[in-house]
This record gives sequence, C-alpha cells and structure tokens, in this order.
Amino acid sequence: MTWLHHIIGPDDGSATIAQFCARAVILFLYGILCIRIAGRRTFSNLSALDLIVALVVGSNISRAMTGKAPFVGTLAATLVLVLLHRLVALATVRSNWLALFVKGRPAVLVRDGEIDGKAMLRHGISKEDLIEGMRMEQVAHLNEVALATMERGGKISIIRKTRPARPPV
Repeated sequence: MTWLHHIIGPDDGSATIAQFCARAVILFLYGILCIRIAGRRTFSNLSALDLIVALVVGSNISRAMTGKAPFVGTLAATLVLVLLHRLVALATVRSNWLALFVKGRPAVLVRDGEIDGKAMLRHGISKEDLIEGMRMEQVAHLNEVALATMERGGKISIIRKTRPARPPV
C-alpha cells in the first residue's frame, strides 16, 4: 500500500500536481470500470435509483480526486455501492414485487384523448409537461392520443390512435 500512497499522495488535499494527475488517471479508469459493472442503463435512462447511484458515485470519485476522503476506502465503498446497484437491478428482473418496490409502476395520464387529472397531479405532471411529451412524439392534438403513460423511468410515452386506412385511389 505504501507504493500506492507514494503515487497518489496523502488524503489531506496536499498532494503534488503529479499525484493529482495520477489520481485523475486512476479515477478515470475506475469510473469506466464502475460503468461496465453497473451497466450502461444506469447512466442513460436514469430511474430514481439510477440517479442516486450516479450522483453518489460521482461525488465519491470527486472527493477521492481532491483528497477530501481516504482514496482506497472511498473506492472500496463506491465499488460496493455499484455492485449492490447491479445486484438489485438483476434481482428486479426476476422479482415483480421487488421491481414494483424499486421502480414503481407506470401511470396512465391520457386515455382516448381524455386527461386523467388525478394521475397528473399525483405524479407532478403539468399540462405543459404532457404537451411537451406529445411534441416529442410528433403528436399535435390531444384527440390523436390513444394512451399517454408516465413510464417508470420518468419519460412520457404516447401511443397514437390508429387512423382508418384510406381507400385506394
């Protein structure tokens, strides 16, 4: 361990420029390792759990970088958190109960062009948020919406009403 402390410097913020650069290289590689272990999903479609893990991992790496926390202990605790996140993610695939507990369930906001005001209020979705979600799906009018759902990841998904087929000309 002495060799590592020689490379990364002390944990009191008094490391040399070269030691901070060594920390940066180690933490960059460590961050890639954490992403590979946690899975790409963790840092792309952020659920509440994914967001918390991403913030804590970033915070821990930052503190290890600046010497505000013990380097090795911080990396060990971060790795435990990432592994725990990965295990919970794998367990939610196998357990519907755990998936509902961790991820919640989707909420229907619009059905057949009719807004469910209670669902929107319960999930903190304004009409402007709904209209934004519709624009993202290239839907201009509420009467075009068969189903709008607040998904477990926080995205609003839209299913258009089917249009009757046009007769051949």
